[in-house]
Amino acid sequence: MLTVNQIRENSSFVISRLKIKNFNAEEIIDKIIHLDSERREIQKKTDGLQNEMNSVSKTIGTLMQQDRKGEAEEQKQKTYSLKEDIKNLLDKLSPIEIDLKNEIIKLPNLPHESVPAGKTPDDNLIVRQGGYMPIISENALPHWDLIKKYNIIDFDLGVKLTGAGFPVYFGKGARLQRALINFFLDEGIKAGYREVMPPIMVNEDSGFGTGNLPDKEGQMYHAQLDNFYLIPTAEVPVTNIYRDVILNDETLPVKNIAYTPCFRREAGSWGAHVRGLNRLHQFDKVEIVQIAHPDRSYKSLEEMVNHVESLVSKLNLPYRILKLCGGDMSFTSALTYDFEVWSAAQKRWLEVSSVSNFETFQANRLKCRFREKGDKQTKLAHTLNGSALALPRIVAAILENNQSADGIKVPSILTSYTGFDIIN
Repeated sequence: MLTVNQIRENSSFVISRLKIKNFNAEEIIDKIIHLDSERREIQKKTDGLQNEMNSVSKTIGTLMQQDRKGEAEEQKQKTYSLKEDIKNLLDKLSPIEIDLKNEIIKLPNLPHESVPAGKTPDDNLIVRQGGYMPIISENALPHWDLIKKYNIIDFDLGVKLTGAGFPVYFGKGARLQRALINFFLDEGIKAGYREVMPPIMVNEDSGFGTGNLPDKEGQMYHAQLDNFYLIPTAEVPVTNIYRDVILNDETLPVKNIAYTPCFRREAGSWGAHVRGLNRLHQFDKVEIVQIAHPDRSYKSLEEMVNHVESLVSKLNLPYRILKLCGGDMSFTSALTYDFEVWSAAQKRWLEVSSVSNFETFQANRLKCRFREKGDKQTKLAHTLNGSALALPRIVAAILENNQSADGIKVPSILTSYTGFDIIN
């Protein structure tokens, strides 16, 4: 979340930047400034009374040493009055601080200065493209027909066991999933990421720390009895490892990678664009997370983008990288690059990764800080994450782009993981 100082000292700037995200912040910021003014005034009075009480307490000590007990008793009576006044002020302060926080968390993160204006995905900027468009026959099948033909994924059985959007993988379909997960993890480890195997359920504090709560509460599966949430991505537990942690500057950036199943309710989704593997309630994903120094976080972002680009390149998938416009960005992001791969049978681009820098937005919620060598003061770190990669649409593109009369050819980079080179 934004800090009170950011809002108080640069309110006009905050309002103008949030307009890039098509967010009108004027009313909320007016409330924040008013509440902050009240809070500071009460805090000033409280501090003044506390200083006065400390002074009186010292006077009492001196009087007692001088055996002037009558005067000391008079001063004690004064402390009772001061304590009552301080309590009354603190009783007023507590709800104001709660209201202030509740208003601040309504504000999205400020977009980076390079974020283009825009309202829809059509306004995103294509940064670059790579790979070669596959040539497939006119009667080529979309992946939802291919998986039936080769009996590798069963959506109907998933409906029987759980519900729509929970597919069951069989045989070479299951092995392809496992191969992709291991390939992505191995590539991340080679790039200097430490593998983490986190819980797939998190508490409310973790959801708040990464900005998933309260913003995306309706999209998360909630185990109400224990008040736990099934994770929408490994970003949530992995980033929260650093909640309430003070890091040393020399250790930054901290780089972690994790495979987890992910769970999303995807409420309100429908239509042909969510058919088959295009949108699921449960799916597998490998996530990369960095905690970085503010001066070097955009270098980390570039490194993460290059890492994801190397993955789709090694899978021989045609891809493009988009810089998201303000209207298509997440609540928490300062700058996001999306990766899309070409789905030959569907004849459209499929999003397979988002790589984002959140700057201090998550770190302020998490109280994730670092200390420079020789400096007593701590500073908020920058947090970043990216999909490296999400499996369902990668699998869809692999199946569609590599189909032939003989079967579906497995990308050569994966054959040492799968143990086979064709699905037939």
